[in-house]
Amino acid sequence: MKIANKPIKSYLLIALALTTFFSYASDPVKSQDGGQVDTKDEVDAYIKHHIQDSHDFHLFSYTSNGERKHIGFPLPVIVWGENGLTTFMSSAFHHDDSGEVIVEKNDSRFVKIHSKIYELEEGATTVNFDGHHHPTNAHKVLDFSITKSVFGILIIGLLMLLWFSRLARQYKNKSIPTGFGRVLEPLVIYVRDEIAKPNIGDKHYRRFTGYLLTVFFFIWMLNLLGLTPFGFNVTGQLAVTACLAIFTLVIYTVSGNKHYWKHMLWMDGIPVFVKPILAIIELAGAFLIKPFSLLVRLFANITAGHIVVMSLIAIMFVLKKDLGVVGATGLSLVLSILITLIEVLVAFLQAYIFTMLSALFIGMAVEEHEHH
Repeated sequence: MKIANKPIKSYLLIALALTTFFSYASDPVKSQDGGQVDTKDEVDAYIKHHIQDSHDFHLFSYTSNGERKHIGFPLPVIVWGENGLTTFMSSAFHHDDSGEVIVEKNDSRFVKIHSKIYELEEGATTVNFDGHHHPTNAHKVLDFSITKSVFGILIIGLLMLLWFSRLARQYKNKSIPTGFGRVLEPLVIYVRDEIAKPNIGDKHYRRFTGYLLTVFFFIWMLNLLGLTPFGFNVTGQLAVTACLAIFTLVIYTVSGNKHYWKHMLWMDGIPVFVKPILAIIELAGAFLIKPFSLLVRLFANITAGHIVVMSLIAIMFVLKKDLGVVGATGLSLVLSILITLIEVLVAFLQAYIFTMLSALFIGMAVEEHEHH
């Protein structure tokens, strides 16, 4: 067959793009009043809601006999309020995000408003809102819930533990990697030889290769998971990217040698009165600018990709009156497939950039200066 001679990767990428497109398209976008979205403002509101984290896992929705049905499964809600730790399943909110459904647990009343959980003040039985739809008689709680993003992190973490444990056992037995290990091995070698060694140096790279491998595969797999029709946007959450950036910050700060700190706090070869100014700039760069650049770059690129893909898919709803159903759907299909294929490359590129910059920052901290 001719198809056997063609690159399989191309068909896999196109299949991923088509699956994503038809998954989103098969879930008619609904406005707050239950009608189908056909305006730009309603589409914008839907996209913003889609890229946010959620307390339940939603697969798809459909309307039956005028009633909206949601297919998915609930996730555990774990909050700390005035009466201590409280746990219940997210299904108790019945997919309500307006604060109308009140859940009574552990002598407390909880509501979910704009995907955030609030606890009502003592004695309150309804939620009061101000002009901006912010609750006036409820306060936020410490939320430790297993949200959709946490669920995605757990899935990828377990898969990585399974795959790399098996690969490590194969290396230990001095056997050639088999199965999925053949896919992982060249990537492991690439991160070691092309990222860790050149940026950290032959003397110290082994200490940090494990972290760099973990970060690279963790981000890359989560980025790919975000391109599936399941609605994950883990690396598009600031909390996740900030946590990864803090890990890198802690590692290069703790690992910094005396040359690194001397260059930062009391730089050689410049006038004494300039040294304190440069020290402040260097400290700001090390503790603020570097981690901030890591977290914002990853967050912004992944979030922008999700917004662009969903905006192109929404063309079939917004422009169907002008272009017709066939024309709007065809244009949306072509553009969304092209962008999705680009996003597959971006998924790898963002993992590479984050890992490369982390290795570069670590290398600057452990670099040994020779005195001639």
